[in-house]
Amino acid sequence: MASTKCADLCRKHGMSEGTFYNWKAKFRGMTVSEAKRLKTLEDKNAKLKKLLAEQMLDLAAMKELVSKRW
Repeated sequence: MASTKCADLCRKHGMSEGTFYNWKAKFRGMTVSEAKRLKTLEDKNAKLKKLLAEQMLDLAAMKELVSKRW
């Protein structure tokens, strides 16, 4: 298996070589637990960004409604 080429492994697992090298650059030197923690933090960050965007949209709608009443 050590002599298997990267292209063959990527094809076997249904991913591009570019994706493999991007992941390799991103996760180089991390342990599995650190990579899992990073993924969890990225997911939480995405949820918070979505909540913030929704709140900002609601606030803009309320401001527009108030400005029309006065």
